[in-house]
Amino acid sequence: MKQPELYHLIELQPEIVSKLDSAAKELDLKALEPCLGLMTERKTAYEAYERLKTLLGEDPDHIKMLACQLECACRIYHRYGQLQIEDAVYRDTMRCFTRFLDECLRKCGRMFFDRGWWTYRQISMSLFRIGTLEYEFPAQEEAGSIAIHIPSDADLSMASVDASLSAAENFFSAVYPDYAYDRYTCDSWLLAPALGSLLSGDSNIVSFQRRFALTEETLDDSGCLEWLFGSPQDKNPENLPENTRLQRAAKKLLLSGGHIGAASGILRRTDIAR
Repeated sequence: MKQPELYHLIELQPEIVSKLDSAAKELDLKALEPCLGLMTERKTAYEAYERLKTLLGEDPDHIKMLACQLECACRIYHRYGQLQIEDAVYRDTMRCFTRFLDECLRKCGRMFFDRGWWTYRQISMSLFRIGTLEYEFPAQEEAGSIAIHIPSDADLSMASVDASLSAAENFFSAVYPDYAYDRYTCDSWLLAPALGSLLSGDSNIVSFQRRFALTEETLDDSGCLEWLFGSPQDKNPENLPENTRLQRAAKKLLLSGGHIGAASGILRRTDIAR
């Protein structure tokens, strides 16, 4: 796959495409080749990403890093084909770049690439978006599980989550049959028990929480400030927005000295509806 095809497929913003075209004129991909190759491999992706940051030097808005990662995204397209992974999974997985740029615009008022520290996972085929959720091979010490991530645009309705989990089961069985795992894990502010007291019992978030047996709670995690309130620069609870019912309830809790935090949980494969 070539860059223009990828940009069209993931509906990359025209403003960013223009900046990428300019950055491409400054990049020497041959000199960067060792890093690019290693960044498409699961075991070496993170170290290659860190090395690439040094090699790129000054990189306003991290556009050169974005260009390099999208080059890697183009390169792995044929590997998706070799593994007979549906094009829809490739498209949805790589649309993370477009989504993150949009999130940056909403949070900061302008568009730049602030997520290179995360997206090396997608371009090394460590993480896949399958339906409404994302699934990641875990670190070596956590072998035997698959990590679930919840994208900002995820539909957490019971039907969408059921469909995603079922599709993930089929995906890993067909594409990675030698990877033995018995559970899905999740670490998110959306699993925080405090949310249960702020939401009705039939809410999508509460329904999602009920799928997991919690293993750890972290009260001082501030993830909700970013994902629920849009990561305001001023984190004083008095200044948090109140545009939704959940924002209003969460703000009231924080103002009273309470915490939302985050939690980790385990979903057994045997608990997945088939």
